[in-house]
Amino acid sequence: MVGDSLSAILEKAQAKADKEGLSVLPEGTTATLYVSHGGVGLTVAKVDAVKVEKGMLHARTTKRETYMLEIGDLFAVALEGTQGAPARRAGFGA
Repeated sequence: MVGDSLSAILEKAQAKADKEGLSVLPEGTTATLYVSHGGVGLTVAKVDAVKVEKGMLHARTTKRETYMLEIGDLFAVALEGTQGAPARRAGFGA
């Protein structure tokens, strides 16, 4: 994935830049990153902030883990809890 594609995704998610240069997703919104290199896939879940620097994607999770990935290995991003989406409720029914 190229930086322009990731920028469009972050804009759609309404991410805001912080003082460290991270694009932080709004409260209640997380992303799942799908990366693949040499036929081996990796899924990084519960990402709440990202930063692209020197061809590397720095991804911070809600557990404060940091993953550093080649931006070119990223092929998909799933957004969870985006603005305007109905909230998921615990239990059964609507």
